[in-house]
Parts: sequence; C-alpha cells; structure tokens
Amino acid sequence: MHQKSTLPKAEVAVFPIPARIADQADEREPVAPIEPQVAPLTEGAEGVESYQADRALHAMLARLSSGISPAALLLAYTDWLSHLASSPQRRIEIAQEALIDTKRFFEASQRFFSPGQGPWSLIKPQPQDKRFGRPEWEHPPFNLMAQAFLLGERWWHNATTGVRGVAKQNEAIVEVSIRQMLDVMSPSNFAATNPEVLRRTFESGGNNFACGWRNFRGDWIRLMSAGLGPVTTGDFVVGKTVATSRGRVVFRNELIELIQYDPTTEKVHPEPVLIVPAWIMKYYILDLSPQNSLVKHLTGEGFTVFMISWRNPDAADREIAFDDYRKLGVEAALDTIGGIVPGRQVHALGYCLGGTLLSIAAATMARDGDDRLKSISLLAAQTDFTEAGELTLFINESQVAFLEDMMWERGVLDTTQMAGAFQLLRSNDLIWSRLTRDYLMGERAAPSDLMAWNADATRLPYRMHSEYLRKLFLNNDLAGGRYLVEGKPISLSDIHTPMFVVGTLRDHVAPWKSVYKIHYQVDADVTFLLTSGGHNAGIVAPLGEPGHTYRIKTKAADATYTGPDEWLNTVASVEGSWWPEWTKWLSARSGEPSEPARMGTEAAQAKNLPEAPGDYVRH
Repeated sequence: MHQKSTLPKAEVAVFPIPARIADQADEREPVAPIEPQVAPLTEGAEGVESYQADRALHAMLARLSSGISPAALLLAYTDWLSHLASSPQRRIEIAQEALIDTKRFFEASQRFFSPGQGPWSLIKPQPQDKRFGRPEWEHPPFNLMAQAFLLGERWWHNATTGVRGVAKQNEAIVEVSIRQMLDVMSPSNFAATNPEVLRRTFESGGNNFACGWRNFRGDWIRLMSAGLGPVTTGDFVVGKTVATSRGRVVFRNELIELIQYDPTTEKVHPEPVLIVPAWIMKYYILDLSPQNSLVKHLTGEGFTVFMISWRNPDAADREIAFDDYRKLGVEAALDTIGGIVPGRQVHALGYCLGGTLLSIAAATMARDGDDRLKSISLLAAQTDFTEAGELTLFINESQVAFLEDMMWERGVLDTTQMAGAFQLLRSNDLIWSRLTRDYLMGERAAPSDLMAWNADATRLPYRMHSEYLRKLFLNNDLAGGRYLVEGKPISLSDIHTPMFVVGTLRDHVAPWKSVYKIHYQVDADVTFLLTSGGHNAGIVAPLGEPGHTYRIKTKAADATYTGPDEWLNTVASVEGSWWPEWTKWLSARSGEPSEPARMGTEAAQAKNLPEAPGDYVRH
C-alpha cells in the first residue's frame, strides 16, 4: 500500500527549464506523479512540522555556503584544534618544520644562480599538479615563488594531519578545506606572478586581456540568462551530434524511457544487453559521438542493446523514492525486454550509481528466485561506501541533515549544487586552471562531446537522494546486509551470476579499491578489470584512441581472496581499450547468433513512441 509522506509542501527554487524544452514537454504524453513506494523518512519523534523555521534557515544558509554545512566545518576544526592544543610536542614539531623550511628557502634563494642549483632544489610539484609544469616556471623569480607556495602547502598539510586523536573524517575535512583556501593564493592565479600570462601579454600586446574580458562577459551573460548552456556545448546537440545511435523508445513510464537500438549486424546473440546508467547524469555518456559510443561498439559486435533513459525530475517529484528507481527502472525494463524477447536471459550493465542500483536489483532477484540475469557488469560502481572517495568529506550526519533541509525547500538537489561539490574537491583542475586559461590567457578549451555531456546536468529528487545518502553512505546498509527491499533484507552474497567489474585508476567518485570490494561481497565468479583514466574518461575508451591501458584477472567464486595492492602488483598491464575484453567476455556467455529481435512490442508500436534518443534526455 502506498503511503503519502507527511513532509510539508514548501515553495521551491528549481533549475529553470528552457523555453524550447518546455514547448517539447507540452507535446509529449502527460506524466502522472509517482507514488512513494516506501514509508516516510524518519524526521524525529516530534515530526518535521515543528522545525520548519529551522529548516528554512538552513536552506537559506545553504545558498550562501554552496551546500556545505557550517556546523560540519566547525565540528571538524574544533576537533583538530582541540587535539592540537593538547599536543605540545606535536606543535613544537610543526613550528620546527616551519623554521627549517624558511631557513632552507632563504639559503636556496641566495645561491639560486650558482652552478648545479636545479630549479626545483627544495620541493617539486606533485605529478598531478599541472600549475607549474611549463618551462617558464623554472626561471627566477617565478620558480622561487612557486617553491615558496609549495613549501607552504606542504607545511599546512603536515600541520593538519597526523594529530593524534583527531577523527579521520574531520582531519580530511580540515586538510581539504585549507588546501582549497591555499589554492586561491597560488601564484599561477595572478597575472603579475604567472610567467605564462606575462609572456602571452608581451606577445599579444595585451590582447589576451581583451579576449579574456570577452570570455568573462559571455560567461556572465550565460550564467544570468535562463536556458543558455555553457559556451562549450554549442557544437554538440543531443540526437544530432551526440546520442546518435539509431533506435526507438519501446517503453515509457513516469520515470524512464527504454530505448532499443537497431541491430547493425545480420545476426545477433540471443541474449540482449540492458544498460542501466546513473540518473545523476544523462545516459548518452555511453553513446557520445559515433567514434566513441559504447552502444555503437556493442551493436557492431552483434548484441541487441537496450538503454534506460531517466526522466530529469523537478520539484513536483520530491517524493520519488530510491526504490522507485528499482521498480520503475530496472524491473520495468526487464519486464519490457521479456515481452520483446520472451524466455531469454539478459546481460545487465550498470554504470556508477546505476551499477549500485543494479546490484540491489540483482540481490533482490536472487533472494526471490528470479533468474532473468545471465551476467552482471558494473562500471565504476560501489557496493560498499566506507571508502567512497573524497565525496565522503561531505557525508556525515551534520552535512546530510543540512543537505536534506536544502532539498526540502527546493524539492530537488539541483544542478548547481551537484557541480559545486565536484568543483570544490578538484578546484585546481576545475576552477582555477580554467579561470586562468579563459580570463588571463584569453583562450578557450577546444569543445568536446565529453565536456558538452558534463554540462548537461540533471537534478535529484529530495526523497531519493536523502535515502541514498543515509542508507548507503552513512549507514552502509547494503554492504552490511541491512538494506531492506519490500520490507525484507537483501544480501549481495546471494548473487551467483558471473560478474564483470570495471574500476578506473584515477577515480575520485568511485575509487577503484572501493569498487574492488565486490570480490568478497558476492558468491560468484568475478572478472575484475582496472583501466587507466578517471570516472568518465576511463570508461569511455574507444578502440584506437591512444593512451588507454588496463589490467584484468578473473577470480573464481571458490578461489582465495587477493588484496587490491597485491592484485595491482601482480597483474600485467595491457595497452589498448578495455571494450574488446568485455565484449569477448559477454560473447563467451552468450548463445549462437540468430535473427535480430523485433523492435518493441505491438503495444509500444501502437503508442507511437519517439525514435532514439527519446524525449526524456532533452529535459
């Protein structure tokens, strides 16, 4: 029986829908609101009604703090400072480090021009730090400024870490927040202290600043104008230059459109492939341009491919529950596929949060004796959230409560809040380097399909995201066997279906060692593949594109466990894309190719549903 939540209906501020999209929305079938599938969220014994003023205050503060809880920051700094204050020996050590670094710096600056004195004699930038990589930074006085900054950065790192008694998460919050503040003061961010900017200014006669001003003005206009996307997205249009694989929507409900793609081979394997993308991103990350489309690669290898396209929620969808995504997403898609190709098992693929959802659905199906899955593939998807990367800095009780109050007012976690969290974590790459390039150098990064997709952001419903943060991140219920589906717990150990699991080496969202934990969670053969790159660029690894490497090894269900560090040191690296390894693995678990399946069901054809990429992806 569906239950209505007691949460108050507040006025919400949501990401505005462009007029062109609103016009298209009027033409599609009306969508009924989704009834919540689970009991209302726990809001305390007295209920949420008594705390509307508190929540409104927190929501107002969230707009000023980019969604970061001031209380969480205060608690972290209090923990660090109080333990540091009671550790005199540690304070003396920190002070000594500062004196030693200062003495070394002044000595090095006096003999900087001496023979044999290298440009990075005191400290070198980290390999991932690209701010000081150009040759101009090796000359005085810029090299000295860079080394002074790096020494200060290292000192603050040492001062904020290694204080006995400080909680691990609080230590990480303090260290990262101070690093963000230091990044603002990097000499690479200012025209007078950046030799690259000075060289460009001299060569162009100052034209770089004129170009930078035009870039800034254009960005400001776009920011203030509803419906204008980033300048980098203009050449990439959904359905025309990206998401171009041919197919048709064969099913639609309140939450998904299910796309079936046209076969591109005369015969196809009997088992279809169902792709479950994350709903924190548009699905076409897996169907970008034709040359780097995973969908195109799969159909070219003789597979019938189905893709879920999630509807982008708005304030009216605040009560969509996490379990709605399982029922109206994975379950509905499997039911539809069963009507198109009856009696055939399905190869299921889940990416990112879609992989977490697929794991929950697979464990539920295993518990209930449902054997429709032939194999399970997970791409950069976590099932244990105790080491969930830098995003865990924003996940504690104080922060989750703050986010809930922000979402309570708006009904959704909007696109700006999602983007802001990722940019804060990687401010060097995503904020300051871009500002320097665009506004001081007067340049623009060459547009790409991946950049355009990244700018095509989505919103998250209040209820779903609160349940996700609490049940998975805070409580880690899925890994602990406490996650309830329809009132009964599920366990990943019930999964016996063969699995192909992909981690990416430089993943800040789903660290590969966290993804690797699937080895001891399921009772199945697990083929684990570690690919180069990050959360997105590592997954989008088309054939022939240089720079991709991977490692792969299969662990039988009854084999002994190997830790991630030992696995990394013993498994050889292979050059090239990982895509052929996966399709080879799928083919080995598929039947002999036969005639392609029909496109959709008769009922779907009668509804005259649109061709791919469908309607939901455009909103």
